[in-house]
Amino acid sequence: MKKKTVFIEGAISPSFISDSIAKHQSKHTIGGHNIFLGQVRADEVEGKTVAAIDFTAYEDMALEQIAEIREKAFKTFNLTCMHIYHSLGKIKAGEICFFVFVSAKHSKEVYAATEYLVNIIKNKVPIFGKEIFEDNTHQWKTNIK
Repeated sequence: MKKKTVFIEGAISPSFISDSIAKHQSKHTIGGHNIFLGQVRADEVEGKTVAAIDFTAYEDMALEQIAEIREKAFKTFNLTCMHIYHSLGKIKAGEICFFVFVSAKHSKEVYAATEYLVNIIKNKVPIFGKEIFEDNTHQWKTNIK
């Protein structure tokens, strides 16, 4: 099973996103693309505002799980291509930390695949975020289902 690089140190830039998308314009068999961008929110938690999230991962385990998720998604949704990227390190509120981009012949496939990928990666892959508040205190982030 081929493990693709999915981790990016720091925020995912708009140019990285646009370059990833632009590569697919010349493919004439694709009928639909779908994109999910996860952005760090300035949530208020117990009266404190999140200023950033510091992401870490069990990288080998995460890459193995993402490879399995990719393989299953390609079989299940008949996708033409798939890109999955997640930030590591400190990402400020307002910056992009998670990027999923899928393409397929039909739009129905890309909507279902994107939802599947985002949900399974957020809930199953060992990527952890420490919320850093404006007062420099912190706590580990918990995903709300």
